Amino acid sequence: MADFLERAGGNPGRSGHRLSVAAGRVVYETREALAAFFNAPDPLRIIFTHNATHALNLALRGLLRPGDRVVTTSVEHNSVMRPLRDLERKGVEVVVVACGPDASLAPADMEAAVEPGTRLVVVNHASNVTGTILPVAEVARLAHAAGALLLVDAAQTAGCLPIDVTAAGIDLLAFTGHKALQGPAGTGGLVIGAAVDASRLEPLITGGTGSNSESQDQPSALPDKLEAGTVNAVGLAGLLAGLRFVNDRGIEAIRAHELELTHMLMEGLAGVPGVTLYGPPAAAERTATVSITVDGLRVSDVGLRLDEDYGVLTRVGLHCAPAAHRTVGTFPEGTVRLAAGVFTSAYDVAKTVAAVKEIASA
Repeated sequence: MADFLERAGGNPGRSGHRLSVAAGRVVYETREALAAFFNAPDPLRIIFTHNATHALNLALRGLLRPGDRVVTTSVEHNSVMRPLRDLERKGVEVVVVACGPDASLAPADMEAAVEPGTRLVVVNHASNVTGTILPVAEVARLAHAAGALLLVDAAQTAGCLPIDVTAAGIDLLAFTGHKALQGPAGTGGLVIGAAVDASRLEPLITGGTGSNSESQDQPSALPDKLEAGTVNAVGLAGLLAGLRFVNDRGIEAIRAHELELTHMLMEGLAGVPGVTLYGPPAAAERTATVSITVDGLRVSDVGLRLDEDYGVLTRVGLHCAPAAHRTVGTFPEGTVRLAAGVFTSAYDVAKTVAAVKEIASA
């Protein structure tokens, strides 16, 4: 990012001078790298956004109209549920499929809900509360059989789980740059699959794009149709660097590392009196996210002690996902969420387990 600001820093697509051209080159390299990473059909169908929330709103509000039917699950983040509830008030039918207490989704329940005439199915790839991985490819098959498109929220999985939008049948994929893709905040995007008719996608905002400047109408070609205004080019330079790191390390190696740590964390916490773990029992069925509660203690107090006394940083509460917490039985208090990552070590996990044991036994 520092190199970009020093050597490029121009406004991409807004001029023909060398700094603008250099910035444009970085932006397009990032599109190409992301298209290859997700096996997307066309770099120009990678739409840059501020984050996954922005991308999800772009898809939901861009596609759904009054009278349309959308099916989702009971473990979605508010970045899905809030726009859906708003659209529901405007005439969109919203159907919520109940997940199990471990946040798992039974394909048969989804199949029963996805009736012919359903316009869109939206699911998260993995719960941000329990880490539970949903059967995205199976949901895609069910959605397509009913004539619906599939939108996947990959905020929790892009960069730590393999994602092939073509092989999995994902029509729209929302991702963020600042999590497992190792990019900075303020970056993310929407992958638009080949089956999506881009002419039906309405932009969230309209304005300058650097193209078709002679017209006062928004361009119809992607990505400009959905990318009004100056993109966060310096952030995208950082996202490109993060993506290169992930590719160099290898997505399978990252997954194996996180699986090992997740198993270690779950095994260490499972035997601690007073500690309850949420989500599926096997590490392979989840991301490296592990949510816990401690009997007799508020989650905020547990999180504060972990931070101040042990240097262990967690997130406590409802995690912007009250529907998921209702599903797993932790509403309204929420949980303490522990999340290992590519830079977490076995020592870090052992330290965390020891800290929770001390707090629970106090």
